[in-house]
Amino acid sequence: MASTAFEEIVEDFEFLEDWEDRYRHVIDMGKAMPPLEDAFKVDTTKVHGCSSQVWLHPRIADGVFSFQGDSDAMIVRGLIAVLFALYDGLPVGEVAAVDAGGELARLGLNDHLSAQRSNGLRAMIERIRIVSSEAAG
Repeated sequence: MASTAFEEIVEDFEFLEDWEDRYRHVIDMGKAMPPLEDAFKVDTTKVHGCSSQVWLHPRIADGVFSFQGDSDAMIVRGLIAVLFALYDGLPVGEVAAVDAGGELARLGLNDHLSAQRSNGLRAMIERIRIVSSEAAG
């Protein structure tokens, strides 16, 4: 079961039937995210495999996973916001169990992202899984 925040995105997407409206919604979600401080935009937080610049800064407190992220591409910032809704607040041990592909398929993203964007999204998901797995021990 996805988080309440992710379920709200699914509901929004069901309401927005036109893909252009959905695309704008994802971009708006990215615009609403707080920017990542420049101090965290370093090579260790950079996600490789993305066509744009992407940084994910994980924050784990009391065994709970969270992260901040940023990108120089507005649609990618929106995708980071979608991933935040999917993963934020999960116990680190549960992050790897999330069927990210299945959940994101509910939004129809697979059919509307370029191959490069899809690869970048997979790279972000993989980074999230690795960091949470290391934290879970």
